[in-house]
Amino acid sequence: MSLLFVTTNAGKVREARDYLDAAVEQFDYDYAEIQSDDLAAIAARGAHEAHEAAGGGDPVIVDDSGLFVGGLGGFPGPYSSYVEDTLGIERVWELVRSLDDRAAAFRSVVAYADGETVETFTGEVSGRIVAPRGAGGFGFDPIFEHEGETFAEMGTEAKNAVSHRGRALASLAEWLAERE
Repeated sequence: MSLLFVTTNAGKVREARDYLDAAVEQFDYDYAEIQSDDLAAIAARGAHEAHEAAGGGDPVIVDDSGLFVGGLGGFPGPYSSYVEDTLGIERVWELVRSLDDRAAAFRSVVAYADGETVETFTGEVSGRIVAPRGAGGFGFDPIFEHEGETFAEMGTEAKNAVSHRGRALASLAEWLAERE
């Protein structure tokens, strides 16, 4: 089986190949992202649209992820990319630093679409928001600490071993194996 991963991020494609027993190819398509508080709804709609745009052949997968901060009522959640672009991680840290509840979670939903079905698979990793540390990763990685290290301090392999996207991809892999 071959899967098209709708992303411009080659690192996400490499991560997917580590989890899936399928040929995973990058599909650069800019689907219309709906505005919703529900990652699954965003990813499912994107996967459906991308499958049609790809010609309806190979199944596609779409990933939508977000950082959910407990003390901010789950914000920024699905709006994480926008918040990172407009506020930056340092200002998010400033918003959170004085809160009693700095617990956070990265969540990812991977949606699979093959023309007959759209299925979603969720992964989550818990941690807390800390002052920026580390030079690796991207996005909110420098302020998200999991078991004593920020994602920016972890190497790619260590981060992928615990990542929210990896957990969602592992669930997808189990589901695909059951369908064979």
